[in-house]
Amino acid sequence: MAKVFVALSGGVDSSVAALLLKRAGFNVSGVFMKFWKERENACCSLESERRARQVALKLGIPFYVFDFKKEFKEKVVDYFLKQTELGLTPNPCVVCNEKIKFGLFLKRAFKMGADFVATGHYARRRECKTQSEKRKIFSLFKAKDKKKDQSYFLWRLDQRQLSKILFPIGDYTKPQVREIARKAGLPTAKAKDSQNLCFLALGPQNFLRKNLELKPGPVAEQVRYGVKKIIGRHPGLEFFTIGQRQGIGSNLFPKYQSQGPYYVLRKDLKKNQLIITRKPKDLLAKEFLVKDLHWVSGKMPKLPFKAKVKIRSRQNEILGTISQSKKRGQVLVKLAKPQKAITPGQSAVFYKGEELIGGGVIAQPR
Repeated sequence: MAKVFVALSGGVDSSVAALLLKRAGFNVSGVFMKFWKERENACCSLESERRARQVALKLGIPFYVFDFKKEFKEKVVDYFLKQTELGLTPNPCVVCNEKIKFGLFLKRAFKMGADFVATGHYARRRECKTQSEKRKIFSLFKAKDKKKDQSYFLWRLDQRQLSKILFPIGDYTKPQVREIARKAGLPTAKAKDSQNLCFLALGPQNFLRKNLELKPGPVAEQVRYGVKKIIGRHPGLEFFTIGQRQGIGSNLFPKYQSQGPYYVLRKDLKKNQLIITRKPKDLLAKEFLVKDLHWVSGKMPKLPFKAKVKIRSRQNEILGTISQSKKRGQVLVKLAKPQKAITPGQSAVFYKGEELIGGGVIAQPR
């Protein structure tokens, strides 16, 4: 009987994942992971731990607590702060999945005798064979529930990790998951879904104020290409991201408020200047560079190739061509249609149909 350690977060998804695995005949253990936080948050609060323990008790499975606070702070939170200081909009959930949830968790579980680890992620893993059938390949696919699909955040998983990971709820929709939990009498059946980044319980702006040395500077409106006009002051470039509209108004430049709405166009770190625009079309771009590339199969597809490209988690994919870039270690992505606010630091993820083939970090729109 294969032994599976399931990451129990205290939410309904991971609870049902554990339930389904037990019903399938696996030897299941539950694990609650503790992450760094400045104050109580929904992801790893005492209440979440209590619910996770209740689920384990209900299912009659062993329960463990893994303390990853130090590692989470170093690998996820510090990464987020460093990238934000560089003017980027990072995606710490991608790093957390790679380094913590399917890195440290997997490593510790295997030291304790696990054959697999499992989570409540909405994604699907399939085992295939190469053409020569000499080795197995594990592929990653979107979940059945496209509204809840989380494959976008898993693009950095490799073959070693995927060979040891199970996603039990990938073939279910969220309503189905909640119904399974209700019928089984799980204490998490009505638990609310977690929102936003787990370590930002204080709110993004308060968190940045507390952890970064912010430097106010000028706000410049791009009147036309290459021509800018200083119209106000910003409290720190770290507070803003490309395409942002909310918070761009009277608090920064009361004199020009009525001429909006305004959008963040880009950030000039050398001049510490926030550049905004009143023209949404200024935010459109069709080409961008992608760095820090990773391919799920372990091998880059032959360039150039066409794929569906996803540039943010809650946006539909758009057809694009991925080709060689002049910059070493990067590829050039050309989209079929211009997209708004292609943001450096965010993930660009490539799909062939439902299969996630790889991804990278957006380096520079063109």
